[in-house]
Amino acid sequence: MFDLINKSLILNSNFLVFENFTNTILNSLYKNLIRESRYLYIIDGLKNTLIITLFAMLIGLAFGLIFALIRTTYENIKSLKFLNAFCKLYITVIRGTPVVLQLMILFFCIFTQRGSNGLFVAILGFGINSTAYIAEIFRSGLMSIDKGQMEAGRSLGLNYIQTMWYIIIPQAFKVVLPPLCSEFIALIKETSVAGYVAVHDLTKSGEIIKSRTYDAWTPMLIVAFIYLSLTTVLSHFVQKLERRLKANER
Repeated sequence: MFDLINKSLILNSNFLVFENFTNTILNSLYKNLIRESRYLYIIDGLKNTLIITLFAMLIGLAFGLIFALIRTTYENIKSLKFLNAFCKLYITVIRGTPVVLQLMILFFCIFTQRGSNGLFVAILGFGINSTAYIAEIFRSGLMSIDKGQMEAGRSLGLNYIQTMWYIIIPQAFKVVLPPLCSEFIALIKETSVAGYVAVHDLTKSGEIIKSRTYDAWTPMLIVAFIYLSLTTVLSHFVQKLERRLKANER
């Protein structure tokens, strides 16, 4: 009889603890998201994060490919010496300094006019940073193609540029596609420092909500969960892409 009473008391106690824990979580979510429509901060921040990531990646792809072609051309036929030196210096400087410092130099030293668009500066800054890394990804992909492919193209009457465009680059793109996707994922996480240049990104949204509710845990955990969800989904697609590319090689 006493054992049943003790078990009943323990169950009731555990249920009360679970109920209190659930109510605490629900109250925190309500205070940080629902009250005063604070979820709109998260939506706006996520939108800006994705905009910065997408356009910075496009800038990085365009200029990264150009830089990679210049460096590969120099290594293959020893031409474009001055441009190769510039590209090498650019890559060394950008990869050797923190991205947040690059953003602050752009925003506070170059675009010093009052009312400068922080979103534009962030896109430009992350695009500049991404260019250096993507250039090296493309260069490694271009250099991985067998030199016989270049010789075969030239023997067919194609010049150097035509051979690169129609033969080398298509093969290299297949090689560099997985690391490019990984760079895109890394870029999403790097944009978390965009708040240093007055950009309302996802991380800044959590800080704004924290300043309204004086609750540091819940907003930061929500932001972390969103970042984790984005990177997990994208990583899943990258893994599927890599498996498909490997299957096509067989």
